Amino acid sequence: MDVGLLFDLRNPAAWHRPWADHYARSLEYVEEADRRGAGGVWFTEHHLFEDGYLPQPLTFAAAAAARTRRVRIGTAVVLPNLHRPAQLAEDAALVDLISGGRLEIGFGAGYRVPEYRLFGADFDRRFRQVEANIREVRRLWEEGGITPGPLQSPVPLWGGFYGPRGARLAGRLGVGLLHINHRTYVPYREGLAEGGHDPDTARVSDLLPVILADDPEAAWPRVAPHLAHQMNTYQQGSVEGTDLPRPPLLKAGDFPQPPAADGSWSLLEILTPEDAATRIYERVRGLPVRHLIFWASIAGMPDDLVVRNIELISERLPALLAERAAADTATARVPTRG
Repeated sequence: MDVGLLFDLRNPAAWHRPWADHYARSLEYVEEADRRGAGGVWFTEHHLFEDGYLPQPLTFAAAAAARTRRVRIGTAVVLPNLHRPAQLAEDAALVDLISGGRLEIGFGAGYRVPEYRLFGADFDRRFRQVEANIREVRRLWEEGGITPGPLQSPVPLWGGFYGPRGARLAGRLGVGLLHINHRTYVPYREGLAEGGHDPDTARVSDLLPVILADDPEAAWPRVAPHLAHQMNTYQQGSVEGTDLPRPPLLKAGDFPQPPAADGSWSLLEILTPEDAATRIYERVRGLPVRHLIFWASIAGMPDDLVVRNIELISERLPALLAERAAADTATARVPTRG
């Protein structure tokens, strides 16, 4: 499994930079991740966020592809229901060509009513439509329905779906599951079999709510205001355009640290690389993990924390995870005495 970084390009008013500077700086972070050996850089899609959440991830991915040489270029996720399949197939094919065959494309259904209204899409049929759109993008590539086609054949596809229903859908489509969870892994494999795919081709990846720092205790109060902004926009956005009441606004002091006692992930955990390797390895053990994805930045958090986070994720964490895996394998090979 490799490690990568997700960029959502948020630029909140409280920490706002001129947009051109913000995008240029983000591309420098992408280049830094590539130089330091990260396994992937990932981009995600939302619309109508006041902080400028990245609306067109494949456009930015093309720029990232041109500025890097080795790192995988991914979407986690793009929303196919807000694009015409032919245009999405063309855009993704160009990113794959520009990158020299490094594209990994993750799809999701989305959850915000205003986004669907903006593009005239049917929110109530989003799960049925996302399956049809994914199949159509793949058909266009496989049958030469658009030109030029992607360099990779096939392009690695991922389904950013949660819960048993979404896991089964990803399986039926024969794509990877962008969710690391032992419970949903079972219906995912069942879906692979239902779709006529070999269950042993199962692969999972996920965005983990983790930031790395040398001194998590010192970093936490500096990151917490940015996390409050991030979570408020997600929660407020989830009810926008509906009759549901707006949730109360969160404050920087509302987030527990350290990790939850039951072993589940908190909204965000700031960890040393050593603690992160231990925590992550216990969560992913036994699953066919391909990519571990981490936030590059939380809603405009300070540059020094972003840079160090990228350094530790790209350079330090992979070795620690490999050491954990090797130790686990060695332990499994030790014969027991009868």
